[in-house]
Amino acid sequence: MPDRERLERIVRDWIALWNVPVDWDAFDRLHADDFVDEAAAGRSPTKQGFADGLRAMVRAFPDLRARVEDVVVDDRTGRVAVRWSATGTNAGRYLGAGPTHRATTITGIEIVEVAGDRVARRWGEWDITDHTRGAV
Repeated sequence: MPDRERLERIVRDWIALWNVPVDWDAFDRLHADDFVDEAAAGRSPTKQGFADGLRAMVRAFPDLRARVEDVVVDDRTGRVAVRWSATGTNAGRYLGAGPTHRATTITGIEIVEVAGDRVARRWGEWDITDHTRGAV
């Protein structure tokens, strides 16, 4: 498989991790042991810290479904930019908001650095919108 296609597949699989239920075995396979979260939002920037953040997100949105909207691959550097969105019912507090018990959309843009077949680093920006009230 050409490198560009391989990188895109890895990042699509990575975003799919955010679907409930989370495939924690795939989480371990997709993240480098020395993974660094460059946008850790106050949690540990490690693989474990990112897992903790994912656990908090799926607790708050127990029916979360994520999808890739756009992908841009730089196969020279091993970096992939991905625009994604996810929807779920906000059943718990997350990033200082909720629970609203309403349909909510989370959107984001990630830059992911892949080394070998694993995500080594990520940078990301997210936004959360309550469908009945607008941006949270």
